[in-house]
Amino acid sequence: MQMNEQFRLFDFISYQLEKFPKADMLAGKENGEWYTLSTAEVVSMSNALSAGLLKLGLGGNDMTVENQDKIGIISRNRTEWLILDLACQQIGTVLCPIYPTTNINELEFIFNDAALKYVFVSGQDILEKVNNIRDRVPSLINVYCFDELNGVDHWKKLLNGIGPADEQRVTDIKKSILPTHCATIIYTSGTTGTPKGVMLSHHNIVSNVINAKITFPFHDNVNARALSFLPLNHIFERMISYVYICSGISIYYAESMDTIGENLKEVRPHLFCTVPRLLEKVYEKIMAKGTELTGVKRSLFDWAVRLANDYDNNKSGGIWYNAQLALANKLIFSKWREALGNRVELIVTGSAACQVRLLRIFTAAKIPIYEGYGPTENSPAISVNCLGKGGTKFGTVGLVIKGQEVKLEPDGEICVKGPSVMMGYYKQPKLTAETVIDGWLHTGDIGVFEDGKYLRITDRKKELFKTSGGKYVAPQPIENKMKESPFVEQMMVVGADQKFVGALIVPSMPNLKEWMRHKAIPFTSNVDAIHHPKVLELYKQLIESFNTFFNHVEQVKKFELIPEEWTIETGELTPTLKLKRKVIMEKYKGAIDRIYT
Repeated sequence: MQMNEQFRLFDFISYQLEKFPKADMLAGKENGEWYTLSTAEVVSMSNALSAGLLKLGLGGNDMTVENQDKIGIISRNRTEWLILDLACQQIGTVLCPIYPTTNINELEFIFNDAALKYVFVSGQDILEKVNNIRDRVPSLINVYCFDELNGVDHWKKLLNGIGPADEQRVTDIKKSILPTHCATIIYTSGTTGTPKGVMLSHHNIVSNVINAKITFPFHDNVNARALSFLPLNHIFERMISYVYICSGISIYYAESMDTIGENLKEVRPHLFCTVPRLLEKVYEKIMAKGTELTGVKRSLFDWAVRLANDYDNNKSGGIWYNAQLALANKLIFSKWREALGNRVELIVTGSAACQVRLLRIFTAAKIPIYEGYGPTENSPAISVNCLGKGGTKFGTVGLVIKGQEVKLEPDGEICVKGPSVMMGYYKQPKLTAETVIDGWLHTGDIGVFEDGKYLRITDRKKELFKTSGGKYVAPQPIENKMKESPFVEQMMVVGADQKFVGALIVPSMPNLKEWMRHKAIPFTSNVDAIHHPKVLELYKQLIESFNTFFNHVEQVKKFELIPEEWTIETGELTPTLKLKRKVIMEKYKGAIDRIYT
């Protein structure tokens, strides 16, 4: 079997089975113990589940997207997730993944918009959320659970009584699935507005998988392990899972976002994908431990971090610098690598801009991070920093991957054309026509090319705003720069139609507490801390120091400190940890009003 763009997604599994069948294709952890599934077991289970879904009356019908059956999945990453994904693909049923953190109103909208017939869930909390809207979703026939819970059918019930005739029917239907058929509808929560269902065909995702594998490149490595913890609901982690599969890389699923540190040490992965916010958290923990050191150990830690801050992957620092960095790697950074399992060869990050400082420091510490870019509507990768000489430039999202054509509109908007561009938005032809024009997907992102080949994202088109003086301000570069301070956890720039730029700042409370302790300022609560005159003076000086990096119109003139961190659960972040600017503007209207009064 030769891998090519005429593959359907499930053909990647057959490819692995033929080329490098694995004993641990997938692995998960249950009741404190890791278990593995071989390639042959995954194939067998997905075929049996396909047959079970057929018995429910799903699949095998008219393959126009309007008539394809749709089922939902709301679950953390686990082996069953991918097995269900494969089972649906093989019989022409469209899987609609939904984030577990989706609020109840959006959940009801998605269920009814997609007319879901069945939904697969994990965990009591998600089951209860689905049960709360069940009576308001006429299309919903039944709910299945990956866990053994009371009052709900277990998913393995569908595997009972499957015989040769049922499996033959699956084989027959698989032959009728075309690369152009819709494989999934992914509802993007976005930062504002109603969720949109992005329709992606087998060909859309397969072409992105193959082109990303070739461009990066991901080498075949049957001994490698990847740790998966970014939600599979997001097309980035799902697409990269198929890259792993066709590269012979085993996929180990983390138990939860809270256990990533422990799971890294257990699995000892060679690679994983992440988002910048999680890298920031890792860095903050490392730096917090560094501040606890004293004497010579503290001096060595600070020296190593200063060295790493000066690292340039495209330019040698010279013999003396390189010798010092080698020593720092042996004395200090080796401990950082141990915390990640001591085998990490590369990390791929996407979804939002990664601080250049983090890219420099981690790469200098022999934990290379490669930043990529692409929206759900492009399946998703448009560009990525690559392995090899000249493949990476810090601060950019890298080289355009094979098979993609990219152009910049006069206003800087990034447009892409190629086989990965979505089929369209489900049941929204007008919105599709506004977004994909003459085959060009208009991403809504503003960018530039550096050195004629490295794509750099400068901002979101919708996030640019004008001050009352008519000057445009791009908030992301300001936010990303100021988050380099150890005292800034999160930040959102404001100022649309105002005389000057302001900011809402969430302090890094652990670092602020430590600073207050050194200054002999008693800490009682977050709220009291952010109103203390000396704390306000600290942040005023910090803002003034960072303002020197920006033009006068971009400089933050006033700010408000926010006592609580923004999270997915409290509604300020999307599931991919981007700021929901509209939500934050509404929630902190009083604070913003104080900035401008």
